[in-house]
Amino acid sequence: MANPDTTESPARDFIEHVVKAIVDTPDEVEVTQTVDDLGVLITLKVAKSDMGKIIGKSGQTAKALRVLLRMMGAKNDARYNLKIIEPEGAEMAA
Repeated sequence: MANPDTTESPARDFIEHVVKAIVDTPDEVEVTQTVDDLGVLITLKVAKSDMGKIIGKSGQTAKALRVLLRMMGAKNDARYNLKIIEPEGAEMAA
């Protein structure tokens, strides 16, 4: 059973810091963390208009974030996973 962990963690703080630096609306960035027997799951929500920046061309930005998390996990003897939640709602008008 997953355990919500509201405490600060280096991995959660790292993702929050990097993502807020990338997006146009940092106030809408929401990073949560849950811990279970599979490791630490970091869940990321951003504004719909910022999803492209987080995913990146061909998914490269999201992949890079996951690689950095994996490296942090290796250093801290933990397993980190990143889940990016797609915002709901209709496409925004240009």
